[in-house]
Amino acid sequence: MRPFRYSPALPQTPPFTVGDGLIILGLASLLYLGVRLAISAPAVVAGPDISLSPAALPWYALLSTGRMAAAYALSLLFSLVYGYAAARSRTAERVLLPLLDVLQSVPILSFLPVVLLGLSTVLPQGLAAELAAIVLIFTSQAWNMTYSFYQSLSTIPAELREAAAIFRLDPWLRFKTLELPFAAMGLIWNSMMSWAGGWFFLMAAEIFQVGARDFRLPGLGSYLQTAANAGDLPAILGGVAALILVIVLLDQFVWRPVLAWADKFKLEMVAGEQPPASWFFDLLARSWLLEQAGRRVWGPLTEWIDSALRARGQGGPIERAESRPGGGRASPAALVAGAILALALAYGGVRALLLLRGVTAPEWLQVGQGVLATFLRVSVSLVIAMLWTIPAGVAIGANRRLAALLQPVVQVVASVPATALFPVLLLALLRLPGGLNLAAVFLMLLGTQWYLLFNVIAGASAIPQDLRYTTALLRLSPLERWKTLYLPALFPYIVTGGITASGGAWNASIVAEYVEFAGQAAAVTGVGAVIAQATGAGNYGQLLAGTLALIITVVFINRTFWRWLYGIAETRFRME
Repeated sequence: MRPFRYSPALPQTPPFTVGDGLIILGLASLLYLGVRLAISAPAVVAGPDISLSPAALPWYALLSTGRMAAAYALSLLFSLVYGYAAARSRTAERVLLPLLDVLQSVPILSFLPVVLLGLSTVLPQGLAAELAAIVLIFTSQAWNMTYSFYQSLSTIPAELREAAAIFRLDPWLRFKTLELPFAAMGLIWNSMMSWAGGWFFLMAAEIFQVGARDFRLPGLGSYLQTAANAGDLPAILGGVAALILVIVLLDQFVWRPVLAWADKFKLEMVAGEQPPASWFFDLLARSWLLEQAGRRVWGPLTEWIDSALRARGQGGPIERAESRPGGGRASPAALVAGAILALALAYGGVRALLLLRGVTAPEWLQVGQGVLATFLRVSVSLVIAMLWTIPAGVAIGANRRLAALLQPVVQVVASVPATALFPVLLLALLRLPGGLNLAAVFLMLLGTQWYLLFNVIAGASAIPQDLRYTTALLRLSPLERWKTLYLPALFPYIVTGGITASGGAWNASIVAEYVEFAGQAAAVTGVGAVIAQATGAGNYGQLLAGTLALIITVVFINRTFWRWLYGIAETRFRME
């Protein structure tokens, strides 16, 4: 019996559509608007002093964790709404997935100075910096969670969909009892990866400099960046130690209990030999106060929410809603809003083109060469990441004892921002053949390999135990087991990890190809270096050119390669 369905039909998606052009035009317009606001920003902005005293670390850790939590809450809400809409409606899918491709490809460090300068013209400096930091962390967390949730909803087995249709579950009950539980394991592991990605960009989010404007927030990221700029190795090690302590506490009090709770959602006919364990979860499960709170508060509240949402929903099949032709004319308000939006896009596009006219031919050549050089580095880093993350992820995800031992280690290593240790490692890497080119690939690898590893672990953890028993009873060789079970089961998770790792590598190029340490700067040929140098110099024309070139390149790769693999995952490797 084959647990995976194979189908020759593959979806065909064009590399670019008119919608992609409109989306990119909108982003260019937004960037131009931010540039116009930036011109009106204060000429000199001085942030608060960052203390390198160890006594400041507990307060800084609390502030950074609060920003991460706020960004994660936004990311989770965005992922559930966006992924559900894309998976449930073919019409929405045609719009939302291309938009997600573009959003995931936007280099967040390109837009941060524009967002900061724009917000500083209308808000107090501290509030503007806080909002910009949360937005930046959000953009480093949301995309992989959204892709994971969409992939899970797209690969729900047909028999579960049919069972939900037979029981005539309304949309809310279907979401609560089938779709969210089925996606829980991948969503949790990608949530851990999102926190790791947030820590990676924390240094850029909490301290940023544009010319004479110095935006900074007290936190672990600004502490590490200040220590790196000062070349203070003891302060760097102290900041990293504080960050590791925060990560370990989060693992023990948040992620490990959540994984132990979510094990009940695994799709299998027999129980696992060693379910995930958590001492804190066991304490909470025996808590009399929590039991009373659940009975008297949480239970009635969820019943009220269920009743309210079910009253608005209608029962129906679980298959995706197909696109339907419009039944009438658009309202006058919709026509007026559409006309205003079209005029705004046209005006923004024209102004953006005028800004691009100021980019010289040598600067355009620098952007083109940078895209090719960065593409090669991204490709090399992805190949290296896949070579070790797939076998390591299967070993961790398929072995509960090994997972209990290595999960916190992996989470700590993945969460330590490579940008904090990279200036120190750079001194050693520059002596090796390849110099800064090798160092740039190394930093991209440090920042993106975890997307693949966490998704592979999630996929291996979700493989039903009965299928593993079946391969053991059939006495399959290790090679046959990989060919018939592990690779088909992991394929959707590898694609999800690959597309998010690819986007993360392109984003990481901005900090990998242009490095500052102890007052000295080093750069290699690459579009990330172009964007970083244009940002520092306030060259908004080249910043726009580099950003658009990066977006178009990543969208083209996603549409011609990763989307094709997504089609294979949905049609050939759905577990049935």
